[in-house]
Amino acid sequence: MAQAKRKQVMDSRKRILLVDDHAVVRFGIAQLVNQQSDLVVCGEEEDAANALRAISQLKPDLVIADISLKDSSGLELMRNIKAQHAGLPVLVVSAHDESLYAEVAFRAGALGYLMKADALEKVLVAIRRVLDGNVYVSDALAARLLQQQVRGARCIQESPVKGLSDRELEVFQLIGQWKKTREIAQALHLSIKTIEYYREQIKQKLDLKGTAELTQYATAWVQRENPA
Repeated sequence: MAQAKRKQVMDSRKRILLVDDHAVVRFGIAQLVNQQSDLVVCGEEEDAANALRAISQLKPDLVIADISLKDSSGLELMRNIKAQHAGLPVLVVSAHDESLYAEVAFRAGALGYLMKADALEKVLVAIRRVLDGNVYVSDALAARLLQQQVRGARCIQESPVKGLSDRELEVFQLIGQWKKTREIAQALHLSIKTIEYYREQIKQKLDLKGTAELTQYATAWVQRENPA
């Protein structure tokens, strides 16, 4: 009887899939989650393709994912989750600046955005809020978004990169990781011709003259955004 009751309690826990290409990050979040009576990590993956397979097999209640994944894009993963597993909430935990990436992540299908620097302190609050169907953002970002809404216009952009579209930002980030055009096309499931078009658009928007200048600019930007 006791064993059956214990199994019933375990089965009632909300199941969480961790998707991050840093094992130490997955370990830290898993340690926190698995100490809770109402939560459990049901699986861990480091790339989008395996994450999608794991979702189909493990049926998690929540996915925690990074923006940058091994050989793939976290934003593309979110779009696929939204299309293939409607209603499955996603919480982003990332080192990328929330002022640039949070709105992009929400458009891709995320319900919450948490910076890795704050993860150990706030991840459990974020998890429960997103599981309840609510949006989670930091107090600073919430204030910024409210300010934008009150003003009825976007705040002045601090960086030209903020002028890139969601897709252009993904391509730009992968360029900064020294991915070749073919690799970017495979990661985003787009044609090489489409990626070449995005590269040209990025160069025009950032006023960059050639491939070498684009790569240098993107590499420097990625290193600033995610030094780890």
